[in-house]
Amino acid sequence: MPHKIFKHQNIDILWLLFLIAVGSALSISMATTLFDVTVLLSGILCVGLIATGRREGYLFGLYNSLTYSALAYGNGLYGEVYLNLLFFVPTGIIGFLIWRRHSLDNKTVAMRSMDWRSRGIVAVICIACTVILGVVLGLNANQNTPFIDAATNVLSIVATFLMMWRYKEQWLLYITLNVVSIIMWALRALNGAEAGDMMVLMWSLFLVNAIFGYWRWHTGSKQGISNGGSLTDGQAACDAA
Repeated sequence: MPHKIFKHQNIDILWLLFLIAVGSALSISMATTLFDVTVLLSGILCVGLIATGRREGYLFGLYNSLTYSALAYGNGLYGEVYLNLLFFVPTGIIGFLIWRRHSLDNKTVAMRSMDWRSRGIVAVICIACTVILGVVLGLNANQNTPFIDAATNVLSIVATFLMMWRYKEQWLLYITLNVVSIIMWALRALNGAEAGDMMVLMWSLFLVNAIFGYWRWHTGSKQGISNGGSLTDGQAACDAA
């Protein structure tokens, strides 16, 4: 078991270095302002750290939520703005506290897996809420691609709760979310949207990270208490948060 822990830690470090290198290259080649650079790098560090089970990802996520909402507002994606400001900021704080409570000795979070019944319920919720929200967003004459925007909102919300509750199935939703987001920003880029091409590449990198994250959390959840560690602060019995 110690060998597996050491192996995972090495893979985690290499993965984060890869994301930082790619993110830096994209920033240098595509970002037109320092602001765009911070949006891209904070988002990459957020998803990379979460994929490796590190709660520090929430801290970068808080900054990314604020800056990304500014870009979305300038592109008429109001659902994205509401989602980031009214949901991701408060849940980012709550998620960080929950993950700190369920951290292991090796500083990663304890990972869990859902049963098939729960997965089915999650799928039904996502589909129904996407249809309803798409209709509502479509009432705004300035709203672009209402149902695609609705899908990204719903998938983000549900995936965030699964992430807070430490379920590996969050990554299946993030994979779907990233594909939808790539399509959404590609459409905006074709219309000359601000930083549209950079957002397409950012979400493409997020997609690769989500695939890695699912593998990482799948192996972590199979080990019972992730990576063979034990919960810190004597809270191994607190598994409901």
